[in-house]
Amino acid sequence: MASLLRRRACVALVAALGIAVCGPIAARADVLSASVSATPAGQAMAPGFVGVSFEYRALEIYTGRNPLAVDPVLVGLLHGLAPGRSPVIRIGGDSTDGSWWPIRGMIPQGGIYYRITKGWLRTTQALAADLNAKLILGINLEAGRPAIAAAEGRALLQGIGRRYIDALEIGNEPDLYAGFIWYRDRQGHLHRGRNKNYNLSAYTKQFTQWSHVLPNVPLAGPATSGPGWMGGLGRFISSEHRLGLVTYHRYPLRACVTDPSTTGFASIPSLLADSSSSGLAQGLATYVNVAHQHHLPFRVAEMNSASCSGAKGVSDTFASALWALDTLFNFAAVGVDGVNLHMLPGSAYELFTPSQTAAGTWQAFVHPEYYGLQMFAQAFPPGARLLPVSGAGGPGSPVKLWATQGADGTTRLVAINQDTTSDHTVSWQVPGAAATGSLEALQAPSISATSGVSLGGQSYGPETSSGTLPGPPDTTPVAPVLGSYSFDVPAASAELLTIPPAAGTSAAPPASGGGGTAP
Repeated sequence: MASLLRRRACVALVAALGIAVCGPIAARADVLSASVSATPAGQAMAPGFVGVSFEYRALEIYTGRNPLAVDPVLVGLLHGLAPGRSPVIRIGGDSTDGSWWPIRGMIPQGGIYYRITKGWLRTTQALAADLNAKLILGINLEAGRPAIAAAEGRALLQGIGRRYIDALEIGNEPDLYAGFIWYRDRQGHLHRGRNKNYNLSAYTKQFTQWSHVLPNVPLAGPATSGPGWMGGLGRFISSEHRLGLVTYHRYPLRACVTDPSTTGFASIPSLLADSSSSGLAQGLATYVNVAHQHHLPFRVAEMNSASCSGAKGVSDTFASALWALDTLFNFAAVGVDGVNLHMLPGSAYELFTPSQTAAGTWQAFVHPEYYGLQMFAQAFPPGARLLPVSGAGGPGSPVKLWATQGADGTTRLVAINQDTTSDHTVSWQVPGAAATGSLEALQAPSISATSGVSLGGQSYGPETSSGTLPGPPDTTPVAPVLGSYSFDVPAASAELLTIPPAAGTSAAPPASGGGGTAP
């Protein structure tokens, strides 16, 4: 530790003075210079920005079936993504259109395979109460029967409670209904959810039908899987007066693709490419602006590293942690109001895997991606705003740089080194900052590691029985030299430097208007 501190001090002098004072170490140092603006930009971070997305049929695998004893490890882990705030949890996915609340005398279509029960409602309500959560709940659209939607909506409202329901999301990726098989009947005939002419206009008409029979809570949509229908987002919003939240689903890669030469093939280099982070975010910017012009929040209600349940050797590695950390910053930079990371039991992109001991005690294995989400939650707390960064860290650079200013004036600097072979040193010019900062590392044995991850020197270990890290983070003090903060970022790692506000200073006032807020 002492040698590391000496190197950091030397590097700081090299960056600030431009002279070699550290012998061979300084000669080898790769110093990237960046300047942080004193003026925050963009909207303030909304509470509940980072959330998760569960399937109806899988929720009780995480919660358990006892509403009086919801899995406490799950509660702890979800709190870790929204410290001190109400998490936003989306329940839907493919099971949105495969679930129903049984109606007496009605036989469900073959595509409906999951029955929502009173026990499910009690457990879900207990989870929401334990977390004081806000839920986005999928409503079956593919069945094509408003009566099914009405019964489901009433059951959800009565069983969970209005205070915990943020919105009802009508359908799941309806832009795929005409192309994907909904179910196969007993004779082997294949049935699609809609005919080949189904489009945004047809969806909009059905959305309006469903809105007339659903309980009076905000509605969410269009819940599309890609940009195909999004050119008409403005028209859709204008025609739906009950719409309270614009939702969109997006994955940068596709685990179903097996040809490495095909666009979207899942690999670690592809995941860490700019197209999977900043490129993904830029593809959302127009839609975010349309939603905000109509004074509606825009939420990526389903996303993760790769569709089709993720890719082993990619989605379950430490690469996913660095990708998630950078991607969420990029999403926030274009004005996205919230994100829900989708997860399935046994999937490659699962954030944590729960289990119970023989004695009935809950525990969980925490996968690498969760650590990246947790660092983001620390680096960009509610009320904070982005501070523009110039210099190093731009497009094509393996080192991504981000800065935020908290509502209390705290400055946080994040450096993400996606270079898998080389360390880099970052020298930050931070106007007005004079206090000593605390440096916290996000590390793993390698970019492809599936375990051994640590955040601030702390790990959830092979299994966590609390859902919280075991102690306060291990940090390294970093003092400014001539207004510059410098620190090393080892290969395949990220660093967070937290700088307290100088005495007698205060943060800039939060942005007003235009941006929308997360629900």
